[in-house]
Amino acid sequence: MQIQSNICVVGNGAIGKAAALGFAQAGLSVTLLVPPGSSQSTVHEGSWDVRVYALNHVAHELLASLKVWSALDAARVTPVDAMIVKGDGPQAGNLNFDAFGARTGALAWIVEDSNLNGALDAALKFAPNLRIVAARANRLQTVGPAAQIDLDNGDTLVASLVVGADGAQSWVRGQCDIGLDYRSYGQRAIVTNFECEKPHQGAAYQWFTSAEGIVALLPLPGQRVSLVWSAPDTLAQSLLAGSPAQLAERVAQISGHQLGALHPVQPEVVKAFPLSLMRPHAITAPRVALVGDAAHVIHPLAGHGMNLGFADVATLVKTMVEREAHRDCGDERLLGRYARLRKEDIFLMQFATDSLERLFATDFEPVRIARNIGLNLVNKLPVIKRALISHAMGKRT
Repeated sequence: MQIQSNICVVGNGAIGKAAALGFAQAGLSVTLLVPPGSSQSTVHEGSWDVRVYALNHVAHELLASLKVWSALDAARVTPVDAMIVKGDGPQAGNLNFDAFGARTGALAWIVEDSNLNGALDAALKFAPNLRIVAARANRLQTVGPAAQIDLDNGDTLVASLVVGADGAQSWVRGQCDIGLDYRSYGQRAIVTNFECEKPHQGAAYQWFTSAEGIVALLPLPGQRVSLVWSAPDTLAQSLLAGSPAQLAERVAQISGHQLGALHPVQPEVVKAFPLSLMRPHAITAPRVALVGDAAHVIHPLAGHGMNLGFADVATLVKTMVEREAHRDCGDERLLGRYARLRKEDIFLMQFATDSLERLFATDFEPVRIARNIGLNLVNKLPVIKRALISHAMGKRT
């Protein structure tokens, strides 16, 4: 059987689902290709997902336009009212941002992966012109004025444009022979949730240390926080070998007991993800566009990997909606526009996160002193602070 549509989106994560919704709600026919056996996400009452995202204003606006934001379980979404960044050593620097100073209601929102995907799954059920196909893809090729994906069940998907939203190990990217610059950070992101003795008051904390990596505590509803610890591999193995209670005590010590004693949220779940930098040599190919981790993978120290992906989706959908009447969705000029529009944002975020990781990874004392002085200096310069926070929120000054 041949299944035809304007656009075929490959991927089963939040970025792929948002892209499929965006195109469908814009009046385009869409096929969403997901792996066989894919199940819908559900939020389990009483448990807290250890995978969370700090969504910025661009992500909020996109999800609101798709009617997904209002479908989230609001009781499990936490606005970030302040961001507090701390350096290391006896003369540790400080850099603080707050929503009031940024003239906004919230700097970001912390959302669990299951909450986000659950709302997207619910919206997909009512999306017009959208068909979900669960199968494995064997081959992607361009056939005349269309792209064709051959499936392992013998069916064929035909579309003007294929959108690769299939993650860092993107099958779509591989089929297009797009080169990739890869560098491992030699770190793993350890994630889990804690109950905290003191209220977090909507603040997100981050500690930059040279020896132990980067520790972030993100606010969750009530007196709970989500840990994202970018730890060197050797340290990560040691932390994972210990108990969640030992991990909580270690984090409390590094944070100077900023939130008092920390205790693992029940049931105890600790996960770890390897960290790397991936720069594909292109985010488009003939009748193909990449979004999300398929197009870029960055260090999570700024929490913007998911936000970059949602910005990709918003830009690609807008490009398709505003296309000239004589151009189909896979037109070479349209894909060129998309690539140009995303080039600066992606480069700046890759450069910023990679540079910060390198800067704070060194234990050389003069560098340590300089970076702490730099944090304190930026904290006293309102113009620079406003520019930084505007970029973090996805806005432009």
